[in-house]
Amino acid sequence: MTPDIAATALSAARDAAAAAAEVIRHYWLRGVEVELKSDATPVTVADREAEQAIRKILQAALPQASIYGEEFGLDGERGGLLWLVDPLDGTKSFVRRTPFFSTQIALMDGDELVLGVSSAPVYGETMWASAGEGAWLDGERVRVAATGEMGAASISTGNIRTLTGDSRWDALGALIRDSNRIRGYGDFCHYHLLARGSLDLVIESDVNILDVAALAVIVREAGGVFTDLDGAAPGLDTRSVLAGTPAIHAQALQRLRR
Repeated sequence: MTPDIAATALSAARDAAAAAAEVIRHYWLRGVEVELKSDATPVTVADREAEQAIRKILQAALPQASIYGEEFGLDGERGGLLWLVDPLDGTKSFVRRTPFFSTQIALMDGDELVLGVSSAPVYGETMWASAGEGAWLDGERVRVAATGEMGAASISTGNIRTLTGDSRWDALGALIRDSNRIRGYGDFCHYHLLARGSLDLVIESDVNILDVAALAVIVREAGGVFTDLDGAAPGLDTRSVLAGTPAIHAQALQRLRR
C-alpha cells in the first residue's frame, strides 16, 4: 500500500468513525428496541445505521477495497485491501446504558493489519494508528508503559469464559497472584488503557477479529505486543488475545503456554 493510499484510508476511517458516532449518540439519547440475532447476541437499529454510514464513506474513499462488516457481511473478496468493521462493538453494554462500547474500523493489506481506528463516542475518546506512524489518542501520541516485572504489572481481563475450562486456567490464576493488581475493564477500554501506558497486560479468550483488529494495530504502534493466547499474530480467524508491554507479554506467554 502506497503512502498516498494509506493517508487516504486513515482519513476515511476517521471520517467514517465520526459519522458512526453521530448515529450512535442519536440512539443513545433516545433509546432503541433490541433484537436478537441467530446466535442470540443483541442488535439494534444503531448497529445497522452506523455500519451503513461507515460503508458509504469507506467505499467512496477506497473503492478498490472490500468491506467485511459485523452487520452486513462481506462486500467483495477477501485478500488485497479489506476493511474490517464493527460499527457498535459492545451492543450489550449499549442496550444496558453502560458507556463501554465503540466503533472499530481496521484495514488489512493481504494478511497484515495496517490501520486501525477505535472510537468510543459516549466514553469520549478516539484512538487511531497506521503502520509505522505511531498510535494517537485525540491527536496526542501514546506509548505503552515500560513495565518489565510481573510484580509491578496491572492486568485486565475481558471475555474469558472458555478459559475457565481450559488447561491454562490455573496458570492464569498464578499469573494474577504474582501481578500487582487485576482489573476487568473489557471491550475497547482496556486496550486504550494499555496503549496509553495505564495497563500492562490484557487477556481475552473469546473474541472476534472485528472486535480487536483496529486495537491490534493501535497497541502495536504504541510499542506493545498483540497476539493470541498461543502467540500467533492476529488474523481473520483470531479468537483470543494476549496483549501487553513487550516484557510482560513475553512473561505471560511463557506461563500460559499449553
